[in-house]
Amino acid sequence: MNRYDCVIVGAGPAGIGLGCVLQDMKMENFIILERNHIGSSFRKWPKEMSMITPSFPGNAYGMLDLNAVALQTSPAYTLGTEHPTGEEFAEYLEALAEYKKLPVRTGIDIQALTPFPDGGFQLVTSGEVIHSRFVIWAAGEFQYPKTDGFPGSEYAIHNSLVAEWSDIEGDEVVVIGGYESGADAAIHLSRLGKKVTIIDRNGRWLEKGSSDPSVELSPYTKDRLDEIPDDAIDLLPGYEVHWLEPMEQGGYLIYCEDQEGKEHFVRSAHPPILATGFKGSVDLIRHLFDQRPDGQPLLSRHDESTITPGLFLSGPSVVHDDLQLCFIYKFRQRYAVIAEAIGKALELDVSILNQYRRENMMLEDLSCCAEDCVC
Repeated sequence: MNRYDCVIVGAGPAGIGLGCVLQDMKMENFIILERNHIGSSFRKWPKEMSMITPSFPGNAYGMLDLNAVALQTSPAYTLGTEHPTGEEFAEYLEALAEYKKLPVRTGIDIQALTPFPDGGFQLVTSGEVIHSRFVIWAAGEFQYPKTDGFPGSEYAIHNSLVAEWSDIEGDEVVVIGGYESGADAAIHLSRLGKKVTIIDRNGRWLEKGSSDPSVELSPYTKDRLDEIPDDAIDLLPGYEVHWLEPMEQGGYLIYCEDQEGKEHFVRSAHPPILATGFKGSVDLIRHLFDQRPDGQPLLSRHDESTITPGLFLSGPSVVHDDLQLCFIYKFRQRYAVIAEAIGKALELDVSILNQYRRENMMLEDLSCCAEDCVC
């Protein structure tokens, strides 16, 4: 009774989106397992945080909403907003799963994933053992914050653990990390009248560099930063944090070095905000993937593990060559690629995926992905 053709682990945008594709292929014997609730990671966002990619209902003109995870849907239309909050986007995912009648089971925690020598997998959960021919790992990142980047980081508060920014004490706040989550924290804290210092080893900030928003601040974030008074946020660019420790007289001392190796000490009266990103859920099954030189999972052209046949990865941890597919509008283009590989192995009719090709929801040739902005 617990045997499936495919198990999807995670009911976030990747899990729900892939479930829609499998359903479109008429796959009947699959299931989506979720540890908490549909879209639960989004519900854990700070109250003020919203999507940096804009939602707009351009579907009728061949331009799928950037935050949509399924064809013929638009968060902008469903929610009536351009930049959904985490709570709102979770509502979109729940509405989509209900409308599609996807086979989602919540409250299921995967404790072990073991491949069989002759193919297929055993999944040991909190209440049962499940067998499946294929597994799609789509468990996301947000629930796995990176909190051990330097000694003493346990004294800081990771941004993913902040319920709302008004909870942060003090008139002055130090934020470690200056990419999207660090900039977002600084924006909301400064709007509350707090003075913010950002320590960023890269110093991206408002300077133009790559046109890829995976490595540069988004236009939405730059717009919001432009609205902040110049003296509200101090940026320490090119500063690498080496350790953090509490001081005897109270507060915290942050030891940094700049790009020339010069020492700097930054003091914070209250625990700093840690905006250093996430490890990703793939760490839980990293032994089932070979590793790229940058430490990311090595994937086949179908996003399948190169050492564990039948195990696929979907979501923001997908990387190919120099391409980071960490935004929804990027990694959703790989749903149908995974579905086609599984569908053909199960001898299903995959002709429906031609619609995904027409709707730019099936990116097969990654060589076409490169920066070409000239102005």
